[in-house]
Amino acid sequence: MPSYDIPTEQWAQVLEKTGGPVVYKKIPVPKPGPDEVLINVKYSGVCHTDLHAVMGDWPLATKIPLVGGHEGAGVVVARGELVSDIEIGDHAGIKWLHGSCLSCSYCQNADEPLCAKALMSGYTVDGSFQQYATAKAAHVARIPKHVSLEAVAPVLCAGITVYKGLKESGARPGQYVAIVGAGGGLGNMAIQYAKAMGLHPIAIDAGDDKAKSCKELGASAFIDFSKTKDIVADVKAATPDGLGPHAVILLAVSEKPFQQATEYVRSRGVVVCIGLPANAFLKAPVFDTVIRMIQIKGSYVGNRADTAEALDFFEQGLIKCPYKTVGLSELQNIYDMMHDMKVVGRYVVDTSR
Repeated sequence: MPSYDIPTEQWAQVLEKTGGPVVYKKIPVPKPGPDEVLINVKYSGVCHTDLHAVMGDWPLATKIPLVGGHEGAGVVVARGELVSDIEIGDHAGIKWLHGSCLSCSYCQNADEPLCAKALMSGYTVDGSFQQYATAKAAHVARIPKHVSLEAVAPVLCAGITVYKGLKESGARPGQYVAIVGAGGGLGNMAIQYAKAMGLHPIAIDAGDDKAKSCKELGASAFIDFSKTKDIVADVKAATPDGLGPHAVILLAVSEKPFQQATEYVRSRGVVVCIGLPANAFLKAPVFDTVIRMIQIKGSYVGNRADTAEALDFFEQGLIKCPYKTVGLSELQNIYDMMHDMKVVGRYVVDTSR
């Protein structure tokens, strides 16, 4: 078993007050608890949830001061005395679900994200925008050593989340699924997972850059919501029989798309809500929902089995997340671009710079 020289201080991006900005500074390196591992984070993806945490958009208080981030990929350099199934030197990932009680009815039924005692990385506990981070050993993602830590980082939230949403939709191979917000970091991966699962993805977003990206990733059609005169008609027309997609995956960060989805999903279709726009509400006509037998459901992050499955798709080479790598010191610039809706694909931060 290898040994590592662990420093006492490290560089991190710290949110000192809600609304930001984040501060790039040195902080102490944490020590793992009995059931935890210490991961030398090499790379961390940047998720829109991280910006929500900075802005305080959700009705869930963040830890302050806070080190954000929940797509951290790195090397295990220390472990607590109760940890026996992870070795020093193993590659591991920090996910949104930092830990859960493992004993409640939700945890026993593979719904660990619904645990009342769940801890969230980069939200209720410090996350991966630092060089060394602790994580509950039972919940870390197990990453094969031949897999690129840089490339796999976005899978740890974006990939797992959209894969779980597609599973929750119940869509079967050969069916059509509309992906709203397809040009973003989650959407780009949703297109690929949909293709890998035998589905036909219809991408919905705005802008020529996003159209190009979505088509290159395998979208069967792209609908620009900023240009269409009738989005409902256009989405339905993108399916061969004109009845609309069998499922809709909502990754949007604004409320309006959530109100439109039931209008173009086909009868017996499933609308899956994943994006979390601040202060948004769902609205659908009861009569139409009943007589067309439409399902509307939420999908949260994946469990430990979903994580392993999502990573397996990546390991097989079926998923390639478009990303750009910058230094951890540039995190605030990424947040600014996210706020201005200028991010195509995903950003990954290198914690060494």
